[in-house]
Amino acid sequence: MNDPDDAPQGPFTPPFTPPFAPLPQNTFDGLELAKKLLRSIPSAALATLTRETSFPFATLTSVATDDDGAPILLLSDLAHHTRNLRADPRGSLLLSQGGKGDPLAHPRLTIVGRLAPAADARAKARFLRRHPKSALYAGFADFSFWRLEPEAAHLNGGFARAADYPGADLLTRVDDAKKLLAEEEALLDEINALPRAARGALARAAGEDSSLNWRATGLDPDGLDLAAPQMTARLVFGRRAEHPAAWREALEEARRNVPAPG
Repeated sequence: MNDPDDAPQGPFTPPFTPPFAPLPQNTFDGLELAKKLLRSIPSAALATLTRETSFPFATLTSVATDDDGAPILLLSDLAHHTRNLRADPRGSLLLSQGGKGDPLAHPRLTIVGRLAPAADARAKARFLRRHPKSALYAGFADFSFWRLEPEAAHLNGGFARAADYPGADLLTRVDDAKKLLAEEEALLDEINALPRAARGALARAAGEDSSLNWRATGLDPDGLDLAAPQMTARLVFGRRAEHPAAWREALEEARRNVPAPG
């Protein structure tokens, strides 16, 4: 058991000596779970530091991810959390999977880092595909997109399944996937033009209910993001796919490897 006195003191920024070492890969792949939570949870508790007192200030916000997995937020300048970030960019996100029964029995991920405005069109497009209703106010003058650069992360995957990771470990390498990302819109359009049952099969491959009306919202070399009314999912590939042709093959492999229902 870890001694509380061994916990890191002061700012929780790397390099740091984590109270929980990463878990043995042969027992539980904590990093894979952390990445899946990051890519699949659509809302999170955002904690910032209040300008006047530096006390933690927690609010609820919608979340999407950039190509590499860094969280993207849409914030209003009128909100306390945005004013706090303009004074001090440090913040954290708590992403919780939730589910039936004891909420503390379900996996959750805390990410700490610094946030900054994200003015590029790609971040906006990825956020609005995940949260299409946000288009109603995303263009208002007081709203802007922000990106969190992960510096450290803490995973609680359930009883005896806790681990800390450097923030960079959560991110997906995309420097070798420029052609894939350039064709993201076209590839997503291909998937969303498929019959509902075919899109449901992709959700089933991600471990979700295939009967819902799923749509593809984002992609990267490691997988595909999906959304349905009140639901999101992450389909993780068995191998990296940096180019469009290889990505299509990896997507088909992921779908084929799931047994048919019934």
